[in-house]
Amino acid sequence: MNKKDILFYILVTAALLRLVNLSVGDTISDEVFMSFRGIGMIDFDEAAQQITPWEWQDPDIKWWAKLSFHDHPLLVPYIQHISMAMFGENNFAFRLPSAILGTASVYLLYLIGTLLYSENASLLSAAFLGLTLNHVYISRTGMQEAYVIFFILLGFYIFLKSLRNEKYLPWVGAVIGLAAETKYTSLILVPIFLTYLLIFKRNYFKNKYLWYGILLFFLIFSPTIIYNTMLYRETGHFDFQFSHIFGQRPEVWKVAPGKEIGTLGDRIRNFIPRMIASNSWLFLSTTAFSLIAFLWLLFKNPRETLNKNSFLLIVFSFLLLLLLLIGPSYRFLTMLTPFLTLAIGLMLIKIWDLHYFGNKFALLIIALIFLFEIFYSINNQILAYPIGPEPWLASKVRYENYNWGYNELGEFLEKELSGKMPALSFDLQYKFLEDLRDQALEKGQRGGLEPYPALFVYSGNFDMAAKLWILDRLQIYHAWPIISLKTYYDYLQERGFDYYDRAGFKNYYFILQTNTVPSEADQALMRGVPISIYNKRGEEIFKIYKYTNL
Repeated sequence: MNKKDILFYILVTAALLRLVNLSVGDTISDEVFMSFRGIGMIDFDEAAQQITPWEWQDPDIKWWAKLSFHDHPLLVPYIQHISMAMFGENNFAFRLPSAILGTASVYLLYLIGTLLYSENASLLSAAFLGLTLNHVYISRTGMQEAYVIFFILLGFYIFLKSLRNEKYLPWVGAVIGLAAETKYTSLILVPIFLTYLLIFKRNYFKNKYLWYGILLFFLIFSPTIIYNTMLYRETGHFDFQFSHIFGQRPEVWKVAPGKEIGTLGDRIRNFIPRMIASNSWLFLSTTAFSLIAFLWLLFKNPRETLNKNSFLLIVFSFLLLLLLLIGPSYRFLTMLTPFLTLAIGLMLIKIWDLHYFGNKFALLIIALIFLFEIFYSINNQILAYPIGPEPWLASKVRYENYNWGYNELGEFLEKELSGKMPALSFDLQYKFLEDLRDQALEKGQRGGLEPYPALFVYSGNFDMAAKLWILDRLQIYHAWPIISLKTYYDYLQERGFDYYDRAGFKNYYFILQTNTVPSEADQALMRGVPISIYNKRGEEIFKIYKYTNL
């Protein structure tokens, strides 16, 4: 089998691990806060403690407020917006770009490996990246890191090409601009490239193509620059991320979700445990073995080893520094994985070339590692529930998209409301939300959908992200009247015990989590034979009481 065939099979396997059962896993992570806003490209996600310029400017939203979101740039939700426009509002659609970019990242790592080392090393590295759980997991969620990794690798590849041909330099700047428009952590590319140029290519700072690249970067990143400039002029602070970086504490963002990362000591202590929790033990063992091999080569021939691995060492130095600054959460640790696999591929080929092990024995060991990594990824991402104990067969990252039963609730509601449109809808707090409601109602009328006078009331300890996707999405983008149990009672107290009947509601749905003990007052909503919603394990997660008031 030639090497192109091997690469083909690596990419096919990587694609299958990322695409098969892509919808499996509930929407319970930060992926929802991108995809929810991506549907209509609105800077709003029901976060009362993190309100946005759209909310405080409503009804006259400034033009510049639409150039970015208050906490992240627009590229990721916009790509998801296009995907959902093509494939519908579902888990598959907003995760699909991540799966595609994750597979493309495997190919990019192969290209980088061929430029830095050898084709054999690059094939091994690509195989490890394609099969290992850490990268499979992030490629199967709608979080930004799959995009970040892709653009970082694309930036590295073009940068390495520019070291051979200076005319690639403008495209380096363009890629950094696109990377920064996915997430600001991508800007780690800048110090990495500058450090390398300062050490090895100082003459490039006088190269016109480098300055063309800087210009391209600012042009592509200009929407975010303009957004932050105008936001600062109006409020005295930058967006949520930059205000945190620069030590600003805006009154509107007293609470900073995601920024509770502990002290520096906490971050250092958490690094190894979270690496263990988000990678297979065999992958980490292979990584440790490769590190030992590197140290041995460094001891044996320090100058040659440092020279040949200077770029990779610079990358690791800055990525580790970044992780110390932002904290070693599971998704941030995924940025290390491509370069760990590159180091593994390089060290294994070095050992192979030294003939310390027989070729057949070495091939057998590598094949067994790959088979285990495939199993580990399937077990923890493609199967509904992993089999076996942690960490030997199961991983904690499964809880990032665990099958609690929210998907099944969403499927019930989608089926129940198919062919229908709201006959009644509540007023909303902001004009831009009322505009979305009116658009949904007009679309339903044009489509000839059946007006359905339904009211949905929910109770329980809903995961915030799952509630946003399963319930709030139907309310905001499709105008369905969906309220919490507390709001239901508040309206009765303010407007009378028969308010909902007088308003014209005929069909009532009471969604109750089975881990919630209803109060005596809630019994009034528990009418009729309950509809049970089971998760993929067969556990009853929700009861839905549906009744019609004639």
